[in-house]
Formats: sequence, structure tokens, C-alpha cells
Amino acid sequence: MRQKIIAGNWKMNGTIAETERLIKDLLEGSSKNEKATVVICPPFTSLYVAGKLLQGSQIALGAQDMSEYQRGAYTGEVAADMLLTLGVQYVILGHSERRRYHAENDRLVNAKAMTAHAAGLIPIICVGETLQHSEKGQTEQVVSQQVDGALVGLSSDLIAKTVIAYEPVWAIGTGKTATPEMAQTVHRFIREKVATVDKEVAQTLPILYGGSVKPDNAVGLLSQPDIDGALVGGASLKAAEFSQIINAV
Repeated sequence: MRQKIIAGNWKMNGTIAETERLIKDLLEGSSKNEKATVVICPPFTSLYVAGKLLQGSQIALGAQDMSEYQRGAYTGEVAADMLLTLGVQYVILGHSERRRYHAENDRLVNAKAMTAHAAGLIPIICVGETLQHSEKGQTEQVVSQQVDGALVGLSSDLIAKTVIAYEPVWAIGTGKTATPEMAQTVHRFIREKVATVDKEVAQTLPILYGGSVKPDNAVGLLSQPDIDGALVGGASLKAAEFSQIINAV
């Protein structure tokens, strides 16, 4: 059985005080689910306090991005080793907002994935098409290119330690979401794509859905055979809503 993962991407939200309150609410609430690995990804400024609060808990800590470099004169960047010292286990790479606002491409995402694996971090690699691509029937073409670009050069052993998140860009933060059937079709396509590299790894690879995941659509999405969890945005900022999504597994 594939690992189920519910990850919360807090994006640029949460002061240290707000981080403390949200984590305490999650730990005191119904966020425990033995069937799912729960990950939260606060802003960089909150990782230290988040790591302290999550010690000994069932919730894992993730970061929203990292540099492809290990150290050096890269102002504003954060290295994998720095994340490890804070207790980070997962790192989101190639999110559509990084691709759009910071011009990140597949080559860079791949370089970051290589660096993450070398440090022992688990990359959550995001792929997904824009509304324009979707309307032109180019979803599979775009997703295929991003999956190939992100995984090139990775051995089967490293792909097995990777998480892929399919996030249709047109559904992120818009309130729109793909139907469970639409999402399942792309998830199955991604799994079949990875199977051309290694069939066994493809069957164990966790593929998450992201794109306006909420309590009222989580059950339908998570019941699909190739959807192994969710990368949650806005709903992960509310302990009650995030807990409901976790318990939909």
C-alpha cells in the first residue's frame, strides 16, 4: 500500500506567534491519523519554532523551497543543511508560484531535487498545467515535460524517495478544483509515465493532488485509486479544516 501524505503549504502566511497558535491547535485537535503522514510547511522564519513545537509529535516539518547550492554567495537563499538543522524532513520544489514569479524551470527543479536527495531531504516536486494549457488540451504534454525534467538523472532508488504533487495551476487559490475523475486521470498518467522508468517504483510513488483542496471535496479526491494524498494551501491555515482533510484519508 502506498504512503498517504497530507501536506500543508502555508505559503507567505504566519508570523511566529501565529505559527505557534496554529501548531498548538493542530496538536490539540483531531489531526492524528495513523493512515496518513502529516506534513506542515511554514515560512522560513517560522521553521525554528515549528521544529521545536513538533518534536515528538506525529506531524513532520517541511520547507517551501531551498537552493540548489550547498553554500556560498547566494544572497537570500537557504541551503539544505540549514533546513536539516531545524528538523526539516520534506521540501516543496517547483511549485507553480515559484515557476511563475521566480522563473524557475525544470532544469532548476531537477538540480534542487538532486541537492535535496543528497542531503537526505524528501522532495515534494510540483507539476501542473495552466488554464491556457488545459483549454488547448495540452495537460499531458505539459505534465509529461515537467515530470521528465524533474526526474532526469535520478536513480530508481531516489525516485522511490520522491513525492510528486499534481497541481493544476488554474485551480490554485481560485476556489476551482478538478473533479475527482479529472484529477485521477492525470495522476494515472503520471504513474504510467514513471512506470516507463521503473514499474515497481511507479506503484509505490506517492502522488498528491493540490489545487483548492477543502474538507468538502477531500473525500472524493482521496478516494481515487491513484491519488495518495493532498498538498493543501489555504485550508491548511485553519486547524479545523486541515484536520478534516487529514481525517478524510
